[in-house]
Amino acid sequence: MSAAAVSAWGVTALWLLIGLPALAGIALCVTGRRANAAAVPVSIGTAGLTVASAFVVASVRPSIEVPFVAGATFGLAVDGLSALIVPTVAVITLIILAFAAAEGTESPARFHGLMLIFAAAVAVTATATTIPALLFAWEIMGAMSYALIGFRWREDNRVSAGLTAFITTRLGDLGLYLAAGAALAGGAGMGLADLAAAPSPWRHLIAAGILMAAFGKAAQLPFSFWLSRAMEGPSPVSALLHSAAMVAMGGYLLLRLAPLLEVTGWAATTTAWVGALTALLLGAVAVAQHDLKQLLAASTAAQLGFVVLAAGVGSVAGGTTHLIAHASTKALLFLAAGAWLAALGTKQLPALRGAARRWPLVGVTFAVGALSLAGIAPLALWATKDQLLAGALETSPALYLVGLAAAALAAAYAGKALIIVWSHPLANARDEYDTEQRGTRHIGPWERVPLIVLAAGAALLGVLTLPPVGDLVRGVLGAESDPRPGPLELVGSAILALLVLGLVAWKRTPQPSWATNWLGLERMTRVVIVVPVLLVSQRLARFDDAVLDRGIHTAARAAVRGAGRLSWFDDHGLDAGATAAARGSIVTGSAAARADTDGVDAAVEAIADTARRFGVIARRPQTGQLHQYYAQITVVLAVAVILLLVLLLPVVR
Repeated sequence: MSAAAVSAWGVTALWLLIGLPALAGIALCVTGRRANAAAVPVSIGTAGLTVASAFVVASVRPSIEVPFVAGATFGLAVDGLSALIVPTVAVITLIILAFAAAEGTESPARFHGLMLIFAAAVAVTATATTIPALLFAWEIMGAMSYALIGFRWREDNRVSAGLTAFITTRLGDLGLYLAAGAALAGGAGMGLADLAAAPSPWRHLIAAGILMAAFGKAAQLPFSFWLSRAMEGPSPVSALLHSAAMVAMGGYLLLRLAPLLEVTGWAATTTAWVGALTALLLGAVAVAQHDLKQLLAASTAAQLGFVVLAAGVGSVAGGTTHLIAHASTKALLFLAAGAWLAALGTKQLPALRGAARRWPLVGVTFAVGALSLAGIAPLALWATKDQLLAGALETSPALYLVGLAAAALAAAYAGKALIIVWSHPLANARDEYDTEQRGTRHIGPWERVPLIVLAAGAALLGVLTLPPVGDLVRGVLGAESDPRPGPLELVGSAILALLVLGLVAWKRTPQPSWATNWLGLERMTRVVIVVPVLLVSQRLARFDDAVLDRGIHTAARAAVRGAGRLSWFDDHGLDAGATAAARGSIVTGSAAARADTDGVDAAVEAIADTARRFGVIARRPQTGQLHQYYAQITVVLAVAVILLLVLLLPVVR
């Protein structure tokens, strides 16, 4: 096959990678309940084709650039970094959708449709080469996360959780618009690869905006608390959100823009320390939790802290391999937790005592994931964590010590969960079941198959760091010079994890009360951000009522008075003139009168009637409900996706 044919095949595969899940997801959502019967085969088939497309683009590495907005293009490309991440996202998505199909869900067409659109947005994020493409995907990811977390929309607490996650991440997303504006103002262009070359001070504003957006999506301090509320979503949503989708993309963006962080100096240092402190403090939060999904959520923020730390110290290989290994590990743990929740009706750790003994296969796969999370050798996260910590050690011994302490906490919270689920159940365990939903007391065979596949990943993906596979991965990433852990670091971290795990098994795990409520971050955010914003909104509303509305009403009353005077003048002046003219020429006067009545008056009345109708239509979507506003935005974005794929595809050819 010629080089041109291979390139064309790669471009087609890249369009399929983003287009298939986007179009299939939109079709399922639009069709609604009529597509419920076909939702699972369409979803699994689409995800399977997406996996095939992902491996094709990873090998061919195509690029696309089409006109999008004035002065910028919609750019997508696959390089070494995205060649590793895109297949990971596609495979994890397929496995999670297979689990969701086996478990069953209400409104399957809507659920699978939203999940497919979510996956398409992640694929665009991972391959975006320009800020407009990144912003486009970033917004759709936020919309889909809101819709999926609040999927059971009849329950107020779930909708509220979706709103919390959405508003918190939206606050961070403002940074991406700041970065885009600074890039334009500084003349750096809209290409992500060009941002590092932006002149000062614009380069610093770009970096600040990128950090704000990435920290928000990756649930780093101070944005971490939204992950706690996101646990109200269905378990497959939590699995995808935390493993390979939106949270992972925050860390991925920092790895992608590591050169920008490095040239600014302060941004790299800030990134490294925020990641290290998040890994440490959210590790303490995980240790303090009594709810399994809350523990796993806090551990996600902590583990993404390691990825962010890697981006800050320039260990792209360490951050990338940790991101991949964590995706498999965390998807496994969330799906196992979801299986127990569906079977027993609870996710509270005391009630889950003995759950692993009741379903041994699920318990064994959970143990593989938990031990990997703990950093037990030779499982996946042991080696990947040590590779990125080697970069921290070369940059700052203090960073390394904080990272090592966070690794010890990882062993503590993973060990806590593992020991509880494998313990003998309490005599009154059944009294604790069905507290959150009605349990089925059943985990089907097809729900277990995805767990086995993910457990294999959690066990084996550490080879991405170790020779000889690790050398190949560093070559793909162009990171041959990245620091590598020596035997002392590898053996030392393995011994540390075993010691902490043994200590947790021997003595009761401490549960710091100050960390139970996620460091009080949500309450702090209310005081620092929500309350001031509400106060400003109230002041603006009063200004609107007292000044703007009053001015409009005053102008309207003046217009009415002016119209009345013009009407009087028309009756006593123009009509009198018309009468006098009519005496001189009856025919001309009659024609003028008819023109005034049938022409001008009719046109004015038609314009007024049209404006009135448009006003009624314009008021209908203004319900004051945030989710309805965002649904309208989602429809617009969906139409934009269709236009992008249908109208611009001939340009690419």
